[in-house]
Amino acid sequence: MENNFNSCKSSYESSSIVIFGAPYDGTASYRPGSRFAPNRIRLESIGIETYSPYLDKELTDYNIHDAGDTTINLGYTDKTLDTIYQTAKQYYIDNKKTLMIGGEHLVSYPTIHACLETYPNLRVIHFDAHTDLRDSFLGEEMSHATVLKKVADELGEHRLFQFGIRSGTKAEFEYAKKHQYIEIAGVKTLPNILDQLQGFPIYITLDVDVLDPSIMSGTGTPEAGGVTYKELLNALLQLKNLNIVGADIVELAPDYDASGVSTATTCTLIRELLLLMTK
Repeated sequence: MENNFNSCKSSYESSSIVIFGAPYDGTASYRPGSRFAPNRIRLESIGIETYSPYLDKELTDYNIHDAGDTTINLGYTDKTLDTIYQTAKQYYIDNKKTLMIGGEHLVSYPTIHACLETYPNLRVIHFDAHTDLRDSFLGEEMSHATVLKKVADELGEHRLFQFGIRSGTKAEFEYAKKHQYIEIAGVKTLPNILDQLQGFPIYITLDVDVLDPSIMSGTGTPEAGGVTYKELLNALLQLKNLNIVGADIVELAPDYDASGVSTATTCTLIRELLLLMTK
């Protein structure tokens, strides 16, 4: 079996979208295992159709290249993040859109950092159960719990839009309400902010634990009270007319769901994200 996401085997030169994996979970504070997601997703992606009836688009109609995984230096967070940054930066220099498969949520930071350097007016849409807006966590500034604060600091105020959030400190929620945009435990208000996103390059970062644990048990930090798959899908479909230049999907820990449903669900979300980026 070829080690690429289902049907995404066009050449790098001909492709407008590049998939790459970042299998790192070195700062996981509860249940590790997201490092195994990129490989498992590729293997299991054969089980999904390449056609999206929601977008009426077919993956095989577009040139998409799966570049495999970045080199990860387990135990060396700074070196790993720099490698991911350098990888993503080259893709953006080459005028590619990217879809990164994590790994824990910290791996989103270097990818978004590279995207922001290419698109200074970038807006970030964040789907997650957790705020991830701490300045430090367990004494570390670089953590899955601080990743969106790092992103927000670089973006500036009112350019980060968070949905599905239902876990975090009081200070994190107060910061988000004052300086960014947040919908608590849902995605229903997303249509209200579409006017603020029109005309700007958009990056989507999707932590699979935004979904309720009854749907997505294979994740490192499950949180009760999540959105349904249909609610998340409908929110993503609202973004189809935006200029999405990058995306990532993180925090699948496949070994915590022996049924494989969490992995299959993630594969379907990846298909929709890829097709949202096509023109």
